[in-house]
Amino acid sequence: MTSPTRQLEGPVLIIGSGLLGASVGLGLSNLGYRVYLSDISPTTEAVAQDIGAGQSLRALAAEGKQMQEPQLVVVSSPPDVTAELVVQALADYPDAWVIDLASVKSGILADIQASGADSSRYLGTHPMAGREKSGPVAARGELFSARPWVLCPHPQVNPQLIKLASQLVVELGATVSLMEAEEHDQTVALISHVPQVMSSLLASRLQDTPLYALGLAGQGLRDTTRIAASDPGLWVQILAANAQPVVQTLYGVREDLERLIRTLEAPASPGARLDIAQLISEGNHGVARIPGKHGGAPKAFRQLTVLVDDTPGTLARLLVTIGELGVNLEDLRLEHSPGAQVGMAELSVNPNQHDKLMSDLTSLGWKVVK
Repeated sequence: MTSPTRQLEGPVLIIGSGLLGASVGLGLSNLGYRVYLSDISPTTEAVAQDIGAGQSLRALAAEGKQMQEPQLVVVSSPPDVTAELVVQALADYPDAWVIDLASVKSGILADIQASGADSSRYLGTHPMAGREKSGPVAARGELFSARPWVLCPHPQVNPQLIKLASQLVVELGATVSLMEAEEHDQTVALISHVPQVMSSLLASRLQDTPLYALGLAGQGLRDTTRIAASDPGLWVQILAANAQPVVQTLYGVREDLERLIRTLEAPASPGARLDIAQLISEGNHGVARIPGKHGGAPKAFRQLTVLVDDTPGTLARLLVTIGELGVNLEDLRLEHSPGAQVGMAELSVNPNQHDKLMSDLTSLGWKVVK
C-alpha cells in the first residue's frame, strides 16, 4: 500500500460512470491522473470514455490490455448497491483505498462493517453537487468547484485515507467538510432531501393546470419547482435510504402546514393575520441564515431589474457594461416575460453601489425598471 507520507498519485478506478463518477473522472483526467472507468452499462461506460472521463475497462480488455492496480477506487453508484460494490472493491483491490459518493452514509457504513470487510480502507464521502440531468453526457469536470464535499470518518478508518481523500476534494475544486455519518444524514435530509420532496409535491399540483394558466407563472414558481425535474429512480433510492431523518423533518413541516391551514380556514378570526405574518417571518429568519457569497455570513444586497432584449449578445453586453462601471455583481437572475421578446435581468449588488449603477445604466440607454 502507498506510504503514509504520500498523497494521491493514481491510478484511480471509478466504479459507476454516471453524472458524479464521470465528473470525477473528467476532473482527475484534466489534472493528469490515470483514470479507469467501470459501469454495469457498457453504453454508459463507453460514453464516459468518449467525453474524456477515463479509460473504459471494457475497451481496455478488448485491446488485450490490463488495468494497472489502482491506488484509489471511487464507487459512484445508487445508494442501494453502494455497500455491496464497496465490499467487492475492498476484496478485489486489497492494496487500494476505497471511497464512495453516495448521498446517504449511515446505512452504507453499517452494511460495510457488518460484512467483515477491511473498513480501515473505506471512507464514506458525499460531494454536495449535482444537476437535474443525469448520466455521463451531463458530466462536467468543474461540477465540484466551490462546492462542499463531506467526508464521514469512522473510528476504524486509516487517517491516511482521510488525508488522501481531502487532497482529491481540494484538487477537484471543492471544500472539505468533516461530519459523522449520522449527522450527515440528518443534515442532508433537511437541506437536500426535503427540498426535493417539497418541490416535487408542488410541481405535481401543476399536472392538470391549463396551459394558459401556467403561462402566467413567474419566477417564483420556476424557482420552487426547478429541482422537481430530477430523476425519479434515483430519488426513490435516496429517500428510502434516508427515510427516518426525512420523516422527522417532514413532521415539523406538517405541523406548520396544519397550522397554516387552520388559520386560512378562518382568516378573519382574531389573531389569524398575526399568525400568517409570524409564519412568513419565520421563513424570513430561516432563509437569512443560509450562508451568502463565498460561504460567509449572509449579506443584504439591493436589487435592480434591467430589461434585456431577447437577442444574441444583449445580456453579455449588459454584464460587460456593469464590469466597466466597476460594479461587482453579487447575483443574477434572468426571467423571461411571457409573450414578449424581452427578458428581465434582476441584479443583486452592494447597497452602496445600487443608486449609482441604476443612474449609470439609465444614462447609457438601459431601461432600469426597479
